[in-house]
Amino acid sequence: MFRTTRTIIAALTATTLFAGAAFAGELVINTDTSDPAPKAAFEALIKGFEAENPDVTVTWNLFDHEGYKTSIRNFLTADAPDLANWYAGNRMLPYVNAGLFEPVNDVWDENGLHESLASAEGSMTIDGKIWGVPYTYYQWGVYYRKDIFEANGIAVPTNWDEFKAAGATLTAAGVTPITIGTKYLWTAGGVFDYLNLRTNGYDFHMALTKGEVSWTDDRVRATMANWRELIDADFFLENHAAYSWQEALAPMVQGKAAMYIMGNFAVAPLRDAGLSDDQIGFFQFPVINPDVALAEDAPTDTMHIPANASNKVDAKRFLAYLARADVQTAMNIELGQLPVNSGSSVKDDKFLKAGLAMLSSTDGGIAQFFDRDAPAEMAKAGMEGFQEFMVKPDRLDAILARLEKTRLRVYK
Repeated sequence: MFRTTRTIIAALTATTLFAGAAFAGELVINTDTSDPAPKAAFEALIKGFEAENPDVTVTWNLFDHEGYKTSIRNFLTADAPDLANWYAGNRMLPYVNAGLFEPVNDVWDENGLHESLASAEGSMTIDGKIWGVPYTYYQWGVYYRKDIFEANGIAVPTNWDEFKAAGATLTAAGVTPITIGTKYLWTAGGVFDYLNLRTNGYDFHMALTKGEVSWTDDRVRATMANWRELIDADFFLENHAAYSWQEALAPMVQGKAAMYIMGNFAVAPLRDAGLSDDQIGFFQFPVINPDVALAEDAPTDTMHIPANASNKVDAKRFLAYLARADVQTAMNIELGQLPVNSGSSVKDDKFLKAGLAMLSSTDGGIAQFFDRDAPAEMAKAGMEGFQEFMVKPDRLDAILARLEKTRLRVYK
């Protein structure tokens, strides 16, 4: 049986943190999967691995979220476990650049993962090397009131002109096209992500969040010009800065708004508020620039081998197990999210099925969300700027100049 160390990370410091020294046949795993569903999913995952690999004993160190974020660099540097969970894209970049993660191209090569995990390979690759295995993600996109669309003769829009035309029809019918609550800023980050991904593509978006592109660049201005088209057409809920994302669900439930650019976690509260699956639909954010491949926001959880791990042989066996279609199916049924493996299946839920079909077929890349892809200080400044722009779009020049000043300070 595996052993679990429950640790109150908030009380720990770099001098007291101890991950446990691995020895042959012991595999030490650190995770922050302490919420009920992730915890249960990892318990089952580890039991399944040990059942198939009786020569390996797993020691599982389970941490809380906030403490893990502040302590991961310390334990990767000092007493490294054999495996640690984290996130894809730019969130893993600092640990790759610091030499704290081990490349695992061999695991991908030997287990056919370039095909089965193809949708996330780009977000796992830095400098031509692959740095871990993704095991769960969830889709973002446009959730909408199907009954309102049908009542107004609106087909699901697939391009920018159709999207704007749908908004005009809704506005004429007295319905706000898009509900949103930007009180806590991050929802505006999701809107920016999609507008920028559709205007300029994945590579540009990731270069921007890595600090390699000026915020005053004409391509950023093109994104903001597209956003302004929606603002000027009264697409967004009035007084959105006063609402949380949950509070902004109410106009959609009441039929006063028709769409929400949001993650799949919005489905449960919409159902709880009384909307049926016949009333709710989901579609991929429409094409803006037809020359740009469709990329998606899909925050992705990952598992990595620390460079200083003691038992890399068994760690790679574990990654191969974690990547399997059947294993990811079982994990994500417990998590209520999407498996990355294209051969996996999901439970009988139309939104999960729609998300899996969309993400498994995307060829434009998987972004992690603005506040994961950008460093914390840049993310905060960016999302403050996005909210301000939505309220006062004439301030664009000042907003972009401020963001550029922040970029020069954050990435120096």
